[in-house]
Amino acid sequence: MAAKNFWVSALVAVSLAILPACSEKTDQAELTLTLGAYTVPKEAFGKIIPKFQEAWKAKTGQHVLFQESYEASGTQARAIVGGFEADLAALSLEADIDAISQAGLITHDWKAKQHGGMVTNSVVALGVRDGNPKAIKDWEDLAGRGVSVLYPNPKTSGGAQWDINAIYGAGLKKSEETGAKNPAFAKDLLRRIHANVKSLDKSGRASMTTFESGTGDVVVTYENELLARVKEGAKYTIVVPTHTIKIENPVAIIDKNVDKHGTREVAEAFVSFLYTKEAQTIFAESGFRPVDPDVAQSFSNQYQTPPGLFEIAYLGGWSKVRHDLYGEGALWDQILAGN
Repeated sequence: MAAKNFWVSALVAVSLAILPACSEKTDQAELTLTLGAYTVPKEAFGKIIPKFQEAWKAKTGQHVLFQESYEASGTQARAIVGGFEADLAALSLEADIDAISQAGLITHDWKAKQHGGMVTNSVVALGVRDGNPKAIKDWEDLAGRGVSVLYPNPKTSGGAQWDINAIYGAGLKKSEETGAKNPAFAKDLLRRIHANVKSLDKSGRASMTTFESGTGDVVVTYENELLARVKEGAKYTIVVPTHTIKIENPVAIIDKNVDKHGTREVAEAFVSFLYTKEAQTIFAESGFRPVDPDVAQSFSNQYQTPPGLFEIAYLGGWSKVRHDLYGEGALWDQILAGN
């Protein structure tokens, strides 16, 4: 708890340091936009932001400075609720944006935006060592003797919640092959895999860093994290399980903050820019699955299509998942307790 409070306090302190003392007006020659994001798309945003700055400058004559904060999705959401005055939130999962909305900071229906407010997609995949020496083919192999597994902590990481959702949902799907959906079967699969987990890092990016350091035989992570690293020359093999979950990553303007800072117009323009073919192509080049259908089609050869792909709705939606899997005393707490 102390560590969590430290990170929230640190992010709030940063926000106070970088935000201007008075509200900025969009007719000024220079304006600052603050982005609070999860860690994984940092490199993609590093390429998209200069493109937007150039386009906005050409259109309005105004230069937009970006202050960027990258943290685990859950940590970032809690920091924003706790006082970090981000104008925009680009997070790992819908539930983290909902937490900001429920705190009264987002007042519009962000899900009514194009693609339901989602800006990128992905799937949960497995990264294994070059040549797949442990012969990992599906989830059950992660529970095998002598297999060292990595995934982050779902109490801090949105990516980790996608990972746990994928494993649990795959267990439900597998149980349906011989009868009705069986939560006990799914829980047992997760329990046996978790017994082989060597490190619970605070974010998906931190988990990948641990894997890159040589720890672990397999990392459970975003497909895009693996694709980007393989493209850069990393010697990993990507395994997409038979049953896995579709990841959807949202972005939303934080109404209370953009109105306070006078940044609504440019914030809305930046969100719209994220859906352009130019930005969607950059996301695709970084391994994400674009929400733009034309861009997605042009990059289709880089993705595997698992036969048992499912969405969060299969698990009952985020409200049910947050309660049944991550609530006090719920599934994840039971797994940690060895129950």
